[in-house]
Amino acid sequence: MSPNVTLSFDSLSRVDASARFGFGSCPQYLTSISGPIEVRLAAEQPSQATIEVHVRPLTNVPGTESKTVAVILKEAIQMEVIVEANPRTLIQFVVQALVPTPKVTDELVAAMINCCTLSLLNAGSIPMRGVICAVSVARVSSVNGEESMYKIQPVEEHPSRIQATGCFAFLFSDSYSSNTYSSSCVWTSWRSLHPGSLKAVEESELARARDAAQKPAREVWERMKSLVEEGERVKRKETWIKDASHSTEAKKMDVGEEDVNMEI
Repeated sequence: MSPNVTLSFDSLSRVDASARFGFGSCPQYLTSISGPIEVRLAAEQPSQATIEVHVRPLTNVPGTESKTVAVILKEAIQMEVIVEANPRTLIQFVVQALVPTPKVTDELVAAMINCCTLSLLNAGSIPMRGVICAVSVARVSSVNGEESMYKIQPVEEHPSRIQATGCFAFLFSDSYSSNTYSSSCVWTSWRSLHPGSLKAVEESELARARDAAQKPAREVWERMKSLVEEGERVKRKETWIKDASHSTEAKKMDVGEEDVNMEI
């Protein structure tokens, strides 16, 4: 099943870039990025940039859960960004929830990872190893007692039917010379909801869940690429219109000067 996603670039003031992302018909998170900027002396690293991630709920102050997710996002971003390219600087992310989130689920973690990636693509000033995209997967028991199924973003499933669940993040990179791409799973939170079942955590089960997540994650990546390409087309069109306008104004000024010279 392909994930239904909503994504867009944003233009918040006083930050270098921002973006919105969500699974479904409306964005779930807004992420802003500032950097590379000056870093506090205590947090400065001589050989690489310092990554800071702040996760803010829609209401109230960030709690333990928000800080835990911030650590996960920081780990993913450090695998995505070439931190050695900007030593002694700070790259700061602020992830703001746009919907009430009583509990942070695997789907929401995936949305936050994708939103951070989208803000990096919008900034364009921070070198990246590739693009990290994430989706959540669950192994769901069948009503008829048949073999369990793997479902993407299983938000509508009854909790009692979900046997195992987790978020999978993949690092995608393009090779324009050969028109191919490579991908690798760089992070997962796959876990069993029934600790007494050893079969639920076998390597084969993890591999099947990872395979089920790879194609939907690639589709999220493709949507991001389409958004970037659309933005580039708009910029080129605006540049062309601006250049054409300047050219027309220059011709008018030249004509006006010729008329003045003829009158003299």
